[in-house]
Amino acid sequence: MTVGSLASVLLLVEGRVQGVGFRPFVWRLARDHHLAGWVRNEGARVLIRLEGAEDAIDAFSGKLIERAPAFARPRLVTRKRLDWAALAGFSIDTSAQGEMAMASIPPDYPACPACLMELRDPSDRRYRYPFINCTQCGPRYTIIDVLPYDRPNTAMAAFSMCAACQSEYERPDDRRYHAQPLACTDCGPRLQFVVPGDPKMSPGQSTGEQALRAVIAHLRQGRVVAVKGIGGFHLFCDARSEAAVRHLRRRKQRPDKPLAVMVRERGADGLAEARAIARLTDEEAVALLDPVRPVVIAAKRPQALASSIAPGLREIGLLLPYSPLHALLLDGFGGPVVATSGNRSGDPVEIDESAAVERLKDVADAFLIHNRPIRRPADDPVCRRIAGHVRPLRLGRGNAPLQLHLPVALDRPLLAVGGQKKNTVALAWANRAVVSPHIGDLGSLRTQSLFVDTVLDLQTLFGVQPQAIVCDQHPDYSSTRWARRSGLPLIAVQHHRAHASALAGEHKQSSGMLVFTWDGVGKGDDDTLWGGEAFLGGPGHWRRVASLRPFRLPGGERAAREPWRCALGLCWEAGLDSDDVAVETRLLRRAWESNINCPVTTSVGRLFDAVAAMLGFAGRATYEAQAAIWLETEANLGDATRIALQTPASLTIADWEPLIGIVADASRSVGERSAIFHEWLAETIRDQAVLIRRTTPICKVGLVGGVFQNKRLTERAAHLLTEADFEVLLPSAVPMNDAGLSYGQIIEAAALLAAQSVGANGQ
Repeated sequence: MTVGSLASVLLLVEGRVQGVGFRPFVWRLARDHHLAGWVRNEGARVLIRLEGAEDAIDAFSGKLIERAPAFARPRLVTRKRLDWAALAGFSIDTSAQGEMAMASIPPDYPACPACLMELRDPSDRRYRYPFINCTQCGPRYTIIDVLPYDRPNTAMAAFSMCAACQSEYERPDDRRYHAQPLACTDCGPRLQFVVPGDPKMSPGQSTGEQALRAVIAHLRQGRVVAVKGIGGFHLFCDARSEAAVRHLRRRKQRPDKPLAVMVRERGADGLAEARAIARLTDEEAVALLDPVRPVVIAAKRPQALASSIAPGLREIGLLLPYSPLHALLLDGFGGPVVATSGNRSGDPVEIDESAAVERLKDVADAFLIHNRPIRRPADDPVCRRIAGHVRPLRLGRGNAPLQLHLPVALDRPLLAVGGQKKNTVALAWANRAVVSPHIGDLGSLRTQSLFVDTVLDLQTLFGVQPQAIVCDQHPDYSSTRWARRSGLPLIAVQHHRAHASALAGEHKQSSGMLVFTWDGVGKGDDDTLWGGEAFLGGPGHWRRVASLRPFRLPGGERAAREPWRCALGLCWEAGLDSDDVAVETRLLRRAWESNINCPVTTSVGRLFDAVAAMLGFAGRATYEAQAAIWLETEANLGDATRIALQTPASLTIADWEPLIGIVADASRSVGERSAIFHEWLAETIRDQAVLIRRTTPICKVGLVGGVFQNKRLTERAAHLLTEADFEVLLPSAVPMNDAGLSYGQIIEAAALLAAQSVGANGQ
């Protein structure tokens, strides 16, 4: 209703508006525009009642979006006129419970500039307090017990606020108004430095500033310190000390896998130290400073750090400090530190101080712990610049749970349980899907336990109970076995169709796509191990239209860890004999000839392993895709020979046999042969797409699956496809590796269920 130039309206705002200081911002904005009314949370939404001059309401509505807090992403959904109520003043009302299934989980945020300034200001009452925070920063997801997100429902419930903190918490004009983790040195969490088994270290001598100094001293002495952070423990050591890094690798039993490095925020743009270590592109620089504070993989400068941080590789993973504690430690230490996950290889990151000390006492020399509980782990997210954009490789602290819109609304809630490696799970209802943070490889009992905890936790947090479970069709995946035991109806989705649907869902495509799904292995419809497929269509109706010439893997799963087995299988398939006369090789040949434990595969990932072994990658891979990463690193510019194409029936098969002679040509350098291999694969993608376009009108080509984490291959393939007048689609929000399977399973299942519903209604 409008009275003269006055109006009364109700605004409905959705988006990221919880846990980001949005309601205090609304209060200040309304006060500045002399408007009466109220603001309150209602589930995942915010309702705003306004009364006042209509032009003031119009101005308010514009600034509501334009000037929202840094981490808020508001979206004005409706503006409804109401009857004039002669409201007086403007208030922030108590949160309404609303529908739990509409609730939103705020992620953890890095320390904001204002808090960092206070942290370093000797006159501030929170000077050097390692748990300083406000509505614009600090933990959220990792401290929530239940929703709504209010202090009594978090890990901070045990900390009673002092009078000064309480005053800040209750004043709408204070940036700490309703900052749920709010604390100070008088009332908040505290640090403690622990050296297991050291009788000289009493608690009173190892807290606060003394604890910080002790950690810095240990780092300078080349020791490993386990540090409890926001979403779990890190293992820290001096990134410039070869001895310290080797000490960490030996203790953690992690001989080769690259380690992440945390660098100080220095210089005009905050990246001076990062630039001294890596050659950053503009996109990588932006990603490092992103509120998520991910690990960004970038080209490293030679001799800037200990060579054993990323042995044999030309890239390094960097991240900036994201908690006040990290900032204090790096300021005091004065240089970069290795910051790798605080866990034993294969296990989840540790979050409990007692368990961490027990499990990591043989890895870390000392521990920096605190008494603010971590309710659930959140590993550091990882990203890499590929084809002009920084793309996620792992979801974690700051960007998960990842909340996505479903292109097809569900008629029942679904739970998708992902794959065996890089596992995530996804909960979906109505038109919304939530993907969990990284869980990990489900090969260990502790990771399987975390998997179950995460499944139950998502249901509790969002108040959603699934009515069916979507799983991979591989019967031996731990996630699939759990799904079968759940007792709920199952929807089995083929591995690579889930990859294709994840990409289609992200780009809101329902048909007309050609998607290459190249990865390690996934169970195919014919019970062979697929991994070099292309699918035509869209979610719910994918048709396999291209693949790689099959070959057999001597030793089955062992071939992924021992690439020489892949090489033997490839050579034998091509009719070539190996020069290796070792007993093991002869036995393998007999098994291969008898087809004993030699599964058939079309995997491009295993093809990478085979070529790497032929080019000199010796021994056993100690981490996933090590041989493929080595091969990418070795690649230099070289002439390319195209892969021959055959077209039996309706399936386009890429024949790898022409590779073998060139790969074996010792007159070419290893780098040149690796480059030729990459070029072959890129041209194969282009040629298969062009061939399929002759019979089927397509303009969009997608690339998804773990193989496309390979920057060189993906960028070259994208370039060739663009030259051939295709629009190229790559993942931007969901990881292209198996971490994206759970979301893809949801998209595929939603399409299948929608088709069933249409079919049923049509009968």
